[in-house]
Amino acid sequence: MRDEKKSGCRVCGTGLPPASRGRPPLYCSRSCQARAYRARRNPSPPAAAPAPAAAPPSRRRHIAEAVWRIAAGRGLDAASMRKIAAEAGVSLRVVQYHFDSKHDLLVTALGMLHEENERHARARAAALRDPADPRALLRLILEEFLPLDDQRRTALRVFAAYYARSLTDPRLAEVFLHGTRPVERLVAGVIAQVPGRRTGAAAGPAAEADLLVSGVTGLGMDVLHGRRTLAGVRRTLDYHLDRILTGPADA
Repeated sequence: MRDEKKSGCRVCGTGLPPASRGRPPLYCSRSCQARAYRARRNPSPPAAAPAPAAAPPSRRRHIAEAVWRIAAGRGLDAASMRKIAAEAGVSLRVVQYHFDSKHDLLVTALGMLHEENERHARARAAALRDPADPRALLRLILEEFLPLDDQRRTALRVFAAYYARSLTDPRLAEVFLHGTRPVERLVAGVIAQVPGRRTGAAAGPAAEADLLVSGVTGLGMDVLHGRRTLAGVRRTLDYHLDRILTGPADA
């Protein structure tokens, strides 16, 4: 006669005797049977999923960076949707999914570049040794318009590429020109708070700010063209800062 194989309790594993008749028992006691019932009624929550990996950079920003590279290297006329997609390493459908049109893409890319420049400018301002020094602060603000490193050089080339288009495109002009002129207002505010500054006959802080910002912008473009050197432009900037910030105040 064949021996019947013993089985264990489904809860605690205790060996169970073979059934004399009918179905074999599943639990060693009513307590284990109750525990199994409660487990079926209230199953344990599933294990927490592992934390997702860090999200990749924004696809929209990735595509905007491709616009910057094309505009800086080949001009805005070369920035077709297909060439932008190729530069970004994505399909044309991906570009069209994220941007309604080429015009929407160009405007958005310009706005993102402004935000990028402001982020870098804030970081440089935070590293300024003496933020209370008006000369150092003015120099830092104005040097944002000079191609002192790859980031500012690229930004200036992109802005130059956008400039002509903005003359006939109101939406681009709105992003490009900053109608409230925040930089000029910032420079004028710093100049106005300098004690003992030389004011000039009819020029006030606003007029001096207009001259400084417009002048340095043009000088930065000259450096890009190789018409002037950075050293020469910095000497010119120092001359005007000396003229504005030093000397006795007018009576």
